[in-house]
Amino acid sequence: MLGPDVAAGLLVSRTGDPDRQAARELAGLLGGLPLALEQAAAYLQAVGDTLAGYLALFRQQRAGLLARGEPTGYSKTVASTWALAFDRLQQTESGAVELLRLLAFCAPEAIPLRLLLQSRPGLTEQLGDQVAPLLAPLIEEPLAAGDAIGALRRYSLVTVAGGGSVSLHRLVQVVTADQMPADLARQWRQATAVLIEAALPAEPWMSGAWPVCAMLLPHARAALPDDSDGIARLANYLGSSGSYAAARDLQRRALNARERVLGSQYPDTLAAQHELGRWTGEAGDLAAARDLFATLLPVREQVLGPQHPGTLSTRHELALYTGMTGGIAAARDLFAELLPMREQVLGPQHPDTLGARHELALWTGEAGDPVAARDQFAELLPIKERVLGAQHPYTLIALYELARWTGEAGDPVAARDQFVGLLPAFEQILGPQHPYALTSRTNLARWTGRAGDPVAARDLVAGVLPAFEQVLGGQHPDTLDARHELAIWTVEANGEPSTA
Repeated sequence: MLGPDVAAGLLVSRTGDPDRQAARELAGLLGGLPLALEQAAAYLQAVGDTLAGYLALFRQQRAGLLARGEPTGYSKTVASTWALAFDRLQQTESGAVELLRLLAFCAPEAIPLRLLLQSRPGLTEQLGDQVAPLLAPLIEEPLAAGDAIGALRRYSLVTVAGGGSVSLHRLVQVVTADQMPADLARQWRQATAVLIEAALPAEPWMSGAWPVCAMLLPHARAALPDDSDGIARLANYLGSSGSYAAARDLQRRALNARERVLGSQYPDTLAAQHELGRWTGEAGDLAAARDLFATLLPVREQVLGPQHPGTLSTRHELALYTGMTGGIAAARDLFAELLPMREQVLGPQHPDTLGARHELALWTGEAGDPVAARDQFAELLPIKERVLGAQHPYTLIALYELARWTGEAGDPVAARDQFVGLLPAFEQILGPQHPYALTSRTNLARWTGRAGDPVAARDLVAGVLPAFEQVLGGQHPDTLDARHELAIWTVEANGEPSTA
């Protein structure tokens, strides 16, 4: 395969068209395949079209163009070359053709067959009448799948990407998909979506699930409809792992699709709207999140009822973003109202009830009573450890708040020491670039400074600020908070009292 610049240069030189931007875009769509590049140039020379014109036409009629234009010094087109390979495979290795049809609807790079071709209860019944008997041997017999991969490698149709994954050229995907009748292609696309969704972890918010979600994400984007449960789970993964803006954008796609397919007041649509508000807030637009939840709450009360867990979740988020946009006392009071509702509906040990207790403690502190906040988190922490586990992210966040309010209650040395102990756990469980790991470093700097070491505080914040800007962006509230701390401790380190 040719690199982008070399491939674009070949198109420009063969056609005499100086439009290098169009050449680069076309070279990318052709994947740098020399035969495809030569074929495109031959077609342009024959019909007198431009690179930009061919590019626009290729996006609309890929299969037709791949069958036209005879490359210089070669008697076969891309389509006819691969059609010959497909015919031979069909005669000798039919399982390889079926596997290729599955791969045609994934993203082209690093397709995790080890994850997709796993036998799961009830899976084959979802694959479609024409596809199920063809895919079942590949799913249920590892040797059959291995033989199919080996056959595709012998014909240079796939390459092994490592870790049980394979990659194939995007034009192989195009030709494979376009050579199938429309109904058969639809069934194979649906089967690919079923396998991807079945492979997605049920709890994408847990850090242990993130590597699998990351492997499946590009293939889910390629094969799953936007209104699917799998897309919603992947948006949750993106947000839980700290990619807030990406989660917001994917969730917006999911919401738009559900509104189109299900209607604006269907419960699943309202759930998607709730998640969009959540990730909009995490991405830094606090007022927009608050307003979205304020609009959603009466709709959920009407559709689901005021005591429904989904309605209570929206009430929770509205209270949270009310506080985060300046209504601190109002947030405290809203959580004080919410907590008994959740205890009645869900029980005192339910994670969502513990979440309401967590927020009530936080906003009690923000409203001016740090001692009460510290004591409430001290009472809540052992319950979270027992119910969720000591390494659960929500348990770690309770530890984070306990350390914070310990400092605010007047013990900066203890707060500093607690953040020293907490930071490795955040980095191990969530990753060093996760927003909570970064804000833990900001808090460590804050309490290090208040404990009497402004130089160390300044250096800690200066070291973490670039990561904030890279991960969250320069205008995110947590980034602005880190800049504020840097200003404070830079002044203090110079021996002057800070007024920042």
